Amino acid sequence: MSHPNTSAENWVDLYGDALYSYALKFIPQIDAAQNLVQETFLAALKNQASFTGQSSQKTWMIGILKNKINDHLRAKYKEVPASQLINDDAAIEGFFDHQSGHLAKEPQEWQLNPSILIENKEFWNTYDDCLSKLPEKTGQAFNLREIEQMSSSEICKVLGITPTNLWVLLHRARLHLRQCLETNWFSHDQ
Repeated sequence: MSHPNTSAENWVDLYGDALYSYALKFIPQIDAAQNLVQETFLAALKNQASFTGQSSQKTWMIGILKNKINDHLRAKYKEVPASQLINDDAAIEGFFDHQSGHLAKEPQEWQLNPSILIENKEFWNTYDDCLSKLPEKTGQAFNLREIEQMSSSEICKVLGITPTNLWVLLHRARLHLRQCLETNWFSHDQ
């Protein structure tokens, strides 16, 4: 429901849940997501006079939240612990045949229509569960690329990585998500 130019005292009631849900898609830590939503409300309140009404207030606040999330991720990923790099490599070893270097198991054919899946809440719950099993940076890269549809250069800036590193993260995310979704979703529906 749209609430054009709603006063600031109603923002939390009207937009709080939507902003919080949005933040959790990119920042799985509850405290950090809550803090980013609070920062969003503060920034919106501070810049309320600059709101031109060219979009809804909710859309305007989501734009502010996107910037807050990007800033948070930039700061978080300036340094990547070596242990995360080792865990990422170890996590994908099971996907490949060590002798040939090819996939150990070919992906199965999915028989469902993607346009129907997009509306299915249970699918999204399974997707979120599968995404949470990825290393955090890998999941972030995938979400920014495929859900937010950010460009590669924007994602590289946000995560502080090279284009080659982004390609590797996206490749790994697709492998993990495909296996997890085949196991936890598609094998049940076919």
